[in-house]
Amino acid sequence: MSDTELLSLQTDHIRTLQQRYEQAIAEQGYDGLLISSGAAPVRYGDDQAWHFQGYGPFLHWTGLTGQEHSWLLVRPGQKPLLSLYQPVDFWHATPELPDEPWLQSMDVRFSDRRDAPAMDFNGRLAVVGDPSQLSGVDGEHNPEDLLSALDETRVHKTPYEIACLARANHIAMQGHRAARKTFLDGGSEFAINLAYQQATGQREAQAPYHSIIGVNEHAGTLHYQYYDTEAPVRPRSLLIDAGVRFRGYCSDITRTTPGAGERRFAALIQGLEQLQQRLCGMVAPGVDYVAIHRKTHQGIAALLNAAGVVQGVDDETLVERGVTQAFFPHGIGHFLGVQVHDVAGKKAPSPSDAPFLRLTRTLEAGMVVTIEPGVYIIPSLLDPVLNGPLGKNFNRSVIDELRGCGGIRIEDNVVVTPDGARNLTREADG
Repeated sequence: MSDTELLSLQTDHIRTLQQRYEQAIAEQGYDGLLISSGAAPVRYGDDQAWHFQGYGPFLHWTGLTGQEHSWLLVRPGQKPLLSLYQPVDFWHATPELPDEPWLQSMDVRFSDRRDAPAMDFNGRLAVVGDPSQLSGVDGEHNPEDLLSALDETRVHKTPYEIACLARANHIAMQGHRAARKTFLDGGSEFAINLAYQQATGQREAQAPYHSIIGVNEHAGTLHYQYYDTEAPVRPRSLLIDAGVRFRGYCSDITRTTPGAGERRFAALIQGLEQLQQRLCGMVAPGVDYVAIHRKTHQGIAALLNAAGVVQGVDDETLVERGVTQAFFPHGIGHFLGVQVHDVAGKKAPSPSDAPFLRLTRTLEAGMVVTIEPGVYIIPSLLDPVLNGPLGKNFNRSVIDELRGCGGIRIEDNVVVTPDGARNLTREADG
């Protein structure tokens, strides 16, 4: 999609948001809504701030991730008022506002003050954002029912949002290819991270989340957060979970690569890849997302048996006795949008057999989800199973061989379409 087409879709996106927000505001009994962009908090006992990426509803409208201390006023029947903080500052650069068509849909003002804009406003006003930024601002702060209604406006993505998510996938896959090559060439976790950033052209502070780059046993820590600067003597596996932001929208992609000579681990990756594609094929309107999660456990049980990890236990027993949870302890995925774990995923609590599942809804067209099954060798979870009643059914030599590889995760970003699904990640990898 060309940039011209994308910008045209953004103008349509703003119109759609105006309608959705007006409806939410009216249904909750308000006459207007003021949204704070937020600001990076200063670290305790220091004069340095944390990295800033913006408050979700502000990004939903503007995509301006680096715009601190700014405000958006939404009023029924009027142009949104966008007040951008632009101080005279010789210490730091001021974010530049692109000259794009969507700005014609707004009343744009600039201020060298961090305060909320002066408003000629009568009526009941709601104000949403980080509470630390709302002190002294008139209006009702973060009303719970309205916040829930605003979250719901983000569930069904507009064509513009899907186009941004597709572009974020395309850029991220360039990084994943570079990361894989660097690993196979013998690079360290740190070198792999640098290769990813170089290929995507995005600093780690701009990325939607801290990239997870685990080589060998580090791949078995789900959110492994460090980067070794020295490569292991024997590189056996790479798990990289990394995304990109594009105009505020996130990609969230995971790939696992076997090292040279790791035939058993490579076969396990291939088996999980086949399962992951079947699960992506389940995505469609009317499908219970929890059912996809449960189908994952059935598939992992079959994979454990096929790979010779367990023997003499049927797939159903492996699921019922919690064995598959030891190998796959997290949920199958989540909503995706201007937040990696986007909002409104849990209208109902997670079921007892999936306590970490972030999405419990029935799928509908316009939703964007991740599908990310995994198989891990995590000692703290697996050792109690090995020492339990089914311990004799495990092939210890196979498990010991796999321990040094850590684990596998494969993750794609999938749009629910009116008649099925569109896999943005596989499109970008084609």
